Amino acid sequence: MIRRNILVTGGAGFIGSHVVELLTEKYPHYHIVTLDKLTYAGNLANISEAMKRPNHTFIEGDITDSTLVERIFAEHSIDGVMHLAAESHVDRSISAPLVFAHNNIVGTLTLLEAARKAWAGNYADKRFHHISTDEVYGALDMDGGKFTEASRYEPHSPYSASKASSDHFVRAYHDTYGLPTVITNCSNNYGERQYPEKLIPLFIYNIVNRRPLPVYGTGCNIRDWLYVGDHARALDMVFHNGADGATYNIGGDNEWTNIALIKRLIGIVDSELGRNEGESESLITHIEDRAGHDLRYAIDSTKLQQELGWRPAMSFDEGLRRTVRWYLDNMAWAEESLKRNGD
Repeated sequence: MIRRNILVTGGAGFIGSHVVELLTEKYPHYHIVTLDKLTYAGNLANISEAMKRPNHTFIEGDITDSTLVERIFAEHSIDGVMHLAAESHVDRSISAPLVFAHNNIVGTLTLLEAARKAWAGNYADKRFHHISTDEVYGALDMDGGKFTEASRYEPHSPYSASKASSDHFVRAYHDTYGLPTVITNCSNNYGERQYPEKLIPLFIYNIVNRRPLPVYGTGCNIRDWLYVGDHARALDMVFHNGADGATYNIGGDNEWTNIALIKRLIGIVDSELGRNEGESESLITHIEDRAGHDLRYAIDSTKLQQELGWRPAMSFDEGLRRTVRWYLDNMAWAEESLKRNGD
């Protein structure tokens, strides 16, 4: 068996924690190094099982710290990177675009440069996997079409612009230096351990506490939803088997308008809490639409499915129910997370 030393950035965050837990369990002969700054969205409790395993090392630190990153590559003989660390909340990017540019662009460039120096042209069995978003493609018409790997980049928010820029740097390092890279762009993730600022965990928390459910505009914006466990499986497949220099889109083939999703979520939470189904719809509050709010995202995962055999396994109804039950069973986690950030 080939031993890999994989650096997972942002591994204590939402998607990253699912990747770290999967890798440490599935590949006991690997050494997984988690690098996380433990900002408001990172939490060591997210990787509690991995922290107990002998094939895992946690390092608290910043991906923009070139001295630290280069030391990690040297001390742990890193031969693979799964780069998930990023500022990811669109609303926060609108109020703090420079933070997003620094962390998402400079952070990615710092990792790329560390990999280039450490591997020094010896690229056999090396891989730099950059995890990105469908938001780099902009918006789709409401009446059809999906993003493919050939879709034009048209980012509309500071967040998506920062991710688009980091994608381009990854491709530039592949084209210029021959660095063995792969990029994945995914649709909206949902599931356990997501910081309660994103739609699904925020609304679960607010429904439980009978707080307003703020809906941008009419709520008719459409998103494609992907269960985080399915995403982690896809990332595992792409890291190990994806073509060098390739891009793969990862989607749930699961489009919902925001308002329809919210009403479905209300029905599940009300039922779990023993309330009358739909009782909490009275909490819905329509607010002014977000600046640059894209109307619709949808991902075409045909390439990933045909080349690597990946399919989303979790039905949306079961995934939502699992997610709701997890948050209801872990409200103390949500409370502690919000308290740490002052939210």
